Amino acid sequence: MTTSITLADIYAAQQVLRDQLILTPVLPELRLTRTLGARVFLKAESLQRAGSFKIRGAYNKISRLGEEERQRGVITASAGNHAQGVALAARLFGIPATIVMPEHAPLTKVVSTRDLGAEVILHGATFDDAGAFAREQQQARGLTFVHAFEDPLVIAGQGTIGLEILSALPELNTLLVPIGGGGLISGIAIAVKALKPGVRIVGVQSAACAPVRASLAAGQVVTAPSAHTIADGIAVKRPGELTLRYIRELVDDVVEVSDDEIARGIAHCAQYARLVVEGAGAAGVAALLAGKVAVEPGDVVCAVLCGGNIDGNLLARVIEQVMVQQGRIVVLRLTVLDRPGQLAAVINHVAACGANIIDVIHRRAVWLAPLTRTGLELVLEVRDEAHGQAVMQRLADAGYHVERVRLGEWPS
Repeated sequence: MTTSITLADIYAAQQVLRDQLILTPVLPELRLTRTLGARVFLKAESLQRAGSFKIRGAYNKISRLGEEERQRGVITASAGNHAQGVALAARLFGIPATIVMPEHAPLTKVVSTRDLGAEVILHGATFDDAGAFAREQQQARGLTFVHAFEDPLVIAGQGTIGLEILSALPELNTLLVPIGGGGLISGIAIAVKALKPGVRIVGVQSAACAPVRASLAAGQVVTAPSAHTIADGIAVKRPGELTLRYIRELVDDVVEVSDDEIARGIAHCAQYARLVVEGAGAAGVAALLAGKVAVEPGDVVCAVLCGGNIDGNLLARVIEQVMVQQGRIVVLRLTVLDRPGQLAAVINHVAACGANIIDVIHRRAVWLAPLTRTGLELVLEVRDEAHGQAVMQRLADAGYHVERVRLGEWPS
């Protein structure tokens, strides 16, 4: 393959972006370091302006537009992060921006894009639907299309992350990068492989929207059947023709992670790295936690946290679900005599074990309980699985018949 994007292009983009970016940190991740034995670091692009790496490529592209193109304005399609990157870059240049987003794009990303001054059009069920409509609008209105990934200037802008990682970690030997359309991993791989060819680059996709391995196997772009994943930032059903060529030449492996594994990655970043990341941003951490990428003691590993634009409600649900899976939140149900003081007795037993009560629900009309008894559901926060078992044993010893509600067993 004859590459059309070179290391020189990425250095040029770095100069263009020099005064516009936050130099995001490369942070040691001590929990994973202890668990895996390798030295693990996180490139926190979740802290970048507009909450993701996308400002890099968008600004580099828009900086090269002529005066007439700037006056007409730009348009793009995006699931959210590219939308904010283009909106911010356009605002910095004082030009109009139109963003087409899927109808079910996360509300936080829609609101943030509008707050940056862009016109937002919600259209279609997926990124690809939004992209087709944006192309129609481009032709009808004479706008310049800023593609999310299939553009050499955008790819070069994203590649500046690779320069920053190698500057911070010259001893790097394994790099994990999320893949949506492929612009991020293409740019990073061009930079890293040019400067340090021995670095192993691993792409990470959501298993719920994973066209890259199938495309590599087929030798051409393959469309994923769906894009339903909590990692909306990488929910792209088709990689680019250009980016797929770079992935084939420069990326050493591509792995896939489930939504449950991504959720665990989000919760891990919040709990142990003190970083709020979205599903796409947590993909690399998810792959490490799930053992999808083999590392050796002494390896120097970096995962790119590509974005932090997660809806607050989703973040709360993810953390709660992961805590349930880890045994840190338990849901118990039992019946007690329907008379005063019975609830207090149960609560006293729970308190004696040091568990925290999150919620208590009375259910008189369920479970076919005798008329003399009432049902209770207790949602408890405990230290770990053993602590939860101790609470159950305390209640059992006190004469209560206790059932634990598992995921998927919530009573209606």
